[in-house]
Amino acid sequence: MLKRVLTIAGSDSGGGAGIQADLKTFCAFGVYGMTAITAVTAQNTHEVLSITALNPAAVYNQIKAIAEDIGVDAVKTGMLFNAEIIEAVVEAIKNFSLPQLVIDPVMVSKSGRYLLESEAIHSFKEKILPHAQVVTPNLNEASVLSGISVLTPDEMKQAARIIHQMGPKYVLIKGGHLAGEEMMDILFDGKKDVIFPVQRQMTKNTHGTGCTYSAALASLLALGYDVLAAVKIVRRYMDIVIRYSLSLGKGFGPTNHLAPLFLKCGLNPEKGGWNW
Repeated sequence: MLKRVLTIAGSDSGGGAGIQADLKTFCAFGVYGMTAITAVTAQNTHEVLSITALNPAAVYNQIKAIAEDIGVDAVKTGMLFNAEIIEAVVEAIKNFSLPQLVIDPVMVSKSGRYLLESEAIHSFKEKILPHAQVVTPNLNEASVLSGISVLTPDEMKQAARIIHQMGPKYVLIKGGHLAGEEMMDILFDGKKDVIFPVQRQMTKNTHGTGCTYSAALASLLALGYDVLAAVKIVRRYMDIVIRYSLSLGKGFGPTNHLAPLFLKCGLNPEKGGWNW
């Protein structure tokens, strides 16, 4: 049976991030994707026009409907937007014993729009982080969560230790925004750091990379990989989908979630098509 992965996140009308990116990523990894939508955004590659948060009860009921019927092998969360939605999600995590939780602390869109209300940050840290198998902040998100400036690899390691004390089993800080030629992601398990070199790609088309990264990680955890092995595979996947990212729209274009499959089929990842 296909493994079942649930994304609890916002909808991106432009298709590059949020649940749309998650579902494409789930397809790339051969798992069955399900969604609990937290908010509906009207956005494209260069701006977020509006955000409409769903009623927390509606978010809870989406998760309930899935958990009580289809079942869940792994979960990722993305945009949670406010404290009330966070509380509803945490209640569902507890009530339905949702496994293998990957938390992507979505806070700001690529265009600069805030996607998590400032008053919800405390709830995020206190209520949902303790349930995480892995939390995957970028440098800016790591700064908010840890309370320190995170601009260098040493500061990434320090922030990971602070965040780990909040309860997640693993902290994976993504270093794509590091200055200079050498970039890295750092995984901390409470005892040691594992460093993953990151290939710098000369493209602005990185919309949805955080969503894609966490969705890929949740997929691999559902498939039975341990966290260390999963991150190694995800890093290879991210290098490919960013290398073949798409120049769509006037701003930050999306990653190319199915590029590895196109390549395997002998298709041009930038043109797509079918070959089955």
